[in-house]
Amino acid sequence: MMTLRHIVVLGLVAFLATYALVPLVRKLAIKVDAVDYPDARRVNTEPIPRMGGLAMIGGLLVAIVVELLGEHFLHWYGFFTTHTLGVNYLIVLAGALVVAAVGVIDDIKSIKPLAKLLGQILGAVIITLGGVLISHVSNPFGPGLIHFGWLAYPLTVIYLVVFMNAINLIDGLDGLAAGIVCIAAIALFSTALFMWRVETAFLSMLLIGMTAAFLRYNFHPASIFMGDSGSLFLGMMIGVVSILGIMRASTVVVLISPFIVAAIPFIDSLAAIIRRIKRHQPIQQADKDHLHHRLLRSGLNQRQAVGIVWGWTFLLGICAFLITMFPGWLTWLIVIVLIVASFVIFYKTGIFEMVLRHYYNPRSQDGSESDESGE
Repeated sequence: MMTLRHIVVLGLVAFLATYALVPLVRKLAIKVDAVDYPDARRVNTEPIPRMGGLAMIGGLLVAIVVELLGEHFLHWYGFFTTHTLGVNYLIVLAGALVVAAVGVIDDIKSIKPLAKLLGQILGAVIITLGGVLISHVSNPFGPGLIHFGWLAYPLTVIYLVVFMNAINLIDGLDGLAAGIVCIAAIALFSTALFMWRVETAFLSMLLIGMTAAFLRYNFHPASIFMGDSGSLFLGMMIGVVSILGIMRASTVVVLISPFIVAAIPFIDSLAAIIRRIKRHQPIQQADKDHLHHRLLRSGLNQRQAVGIVWGWTFLLGICAFLITMFPGWLTWLIVIVLIVASFVIFYKTGIFEMVLRHYYNPRSQDGSESDESGE
């Protein structure tokens, strides 16, 4: 079985590989014109290359190659040797690379939303074929398990696609998405370490290494953005890691813990969908009413806005870790308090103002308060 030192060393490998690859990827992005130029919907005021996710993908691959070589030549009893969950990780990796490829293509040459969604679904389907499945959970109302049967496949695909797009939508300020994923990975790693879930701990540590290294270049003022190659890939990784935790301990609390850690991206995405429906706009159309945009309009600078969201995510991560240690009614009380508190904070920022205005004043024009366009 993998040791903690083994896991930490591979996390360091992912960190160093990502750190070394970012400058190379930055040059490549400029060469292929994968660049975010300033416009009305973007926060950056000068051209910034995107496609930084490619460096994190490279960091993950280097760490996996090191692990494979160690297991083959040095007889490490490690990640690919154990197979304790019956998962074919090479098939899972193939699905992850499909998601990454969709993001890279979109960074270089924007693709239509439907094509991008189909690519995400294809990658998620391959991952499920590798054995990463939400096949059952414990019955919260009595003894035994609730088995999903064939519904496990579409349920898992939806779960992964939701995570991909939640991280994609929150990626609007320097370091914001990378920091949220890093904090979420720390929470998942802490829980996995406490319960000694080797697969979850290993992949969480790789995520920590990749995102921490990328933040060196991505924190304000950023010299590179992660692009869709990064946001879709990181969202997929968080989804996979959390499902591995569910497969090990099929309790409802373990199932909802990742959603608690990532509550900010999820609530922000929900608010964006509601806004765009009320404005009769396509769901994928960008606007400037996300949480981070409103924090900037309140007078905060980028670092302050990102710091607030990071801090909020950190507190949610601590609570998600703690609820795994408290069974019974106290767990549900913590979950309810967290959900209510998060929605109240979002309400205070005016995120749901569009919907509330519709009900308070039905004659008002949809979208009248918008200062349009941009993630």
